[in-house]
Amino acid sequence: MTEVFNQLVYFAFFQGVFLIAIYIGSPQKRHEMNGYLLFLVITLMIGMVAKFGHFALGWSRQMKGFSEFSILFFGPTFYLFVLSTLSDKRFSRTDLFHYVPGVIYSLIITFYYILPPVETITARLESGELYRMIHIFVGVGLTVNISYYILSILKYRELRTTLQDEASYVLNVQFVRNFLIAIGACLSLWVMVYFLSFGSNSQIEIISREFIWIAIALIVLFITYYQMVSPTVFRYSALSDTHKYTQSKYSNDDLDKLKEELELIMEKKKPYLNSKLLKSELAALMEINAPELSRLLNERIGMSFFEYINYHRIHEFIRLAKSPMIEQKTLLGIAQEAGFNSKSTFNKSFKQIMGCPPSEYLKKIH
Repeated sequence: MTEVFNQLVYFAFFQGVFLIAIYIGSPQKRHEMNGYLLFLVITLMIGMVAKFGHFALGWSRQMKGFSEFSILFFGPTFYLFVLSTLSDKRFSRTDLFHYVPGVIYSLIITFYYILPPVETITARLESGELYRMIHIFVGVGLTVNISYYILSILKYRELRTTLQDEASYVLNVQFVRNFLIAIGACLSLWVMVYFLSFGSNSQIEIISREFIWIAIALIVLFITYYQMVSPTVFRYSALSDTHKYTQSKYSNDDLDKLKEELELIMEKKKPYLNSKLLKSELAALMEINAPELSRLLNERIGMSFFEYINYHRIHEFIRLAKSPMIEQKTLLGIAQEAGFNSKSTFNKSFKQIMGCPPSEYLKKIH
């Protein structure tokens, strides 16, 4: 079993090397790839390099100590990665403050474990001091990483809600959700191993450490897979202008006129038939900005953009369902013609607006 674990770690290690090589060698991929993703992979690779070197190359304890550098860089990096994936976050100098604890931690590891002669390390090991310090180091690493994990979840929920108000369809944030699940699994294993290390059976703790490396290897493979098959999940495209509409230049009378114009556009141009319609695109049709459209929908219609567009799609579906084409198409097929791109969104929106499932409604009208 240990050999299988090692082979998986080796495979993930070379996948990480491959990903870094692609970034360095391909200007196009360098443009596509999220910079925080690259740093996250490098951080994980630092953690894996000692595991790889120790079993494959027989590296010394100094190199094993080097792998500890990644511990306090891990949390800040996946937090910034989540932010940059779901928002227009770009690198700034203030990001470096997140890494100050990691730099301090790395210096402590260097002077306490890497640089001292073997005689000093042996004496610390025999006295039990080394084990006590390891518990402190790992405890600090867990505290920092779990804190950043909680922050990542909170930001994920906040930004998902914010982004959803800009689109007429359910945004695909499944990658970030899966990524956070993977990180959570890794941290859970780490916590388990940490508490096992306080027990009397050190062999169980040593064996348990293998699962941490497996978790880290799987995260590297997870990221590599998504980068290869769907690199767009690592890029953010601004959905609309972010200026608040509290600075609106339109009076109440103007809003009334805009409402009439909006209703005319929805009737004549039917922009809701575009299954990927964004708030900014509808605002452009009206020659206003997205915050102004938000104000119009909020103050004159009482719906969010998502609700308003799907309201029109539902009524378009009903219109289509009453025509002869109902005999030739499925409910989902008609819903797609009405602008929906998700069966679950269609069913949920229909029930909210019409008070019953679409199949039940159709039975009533036929």
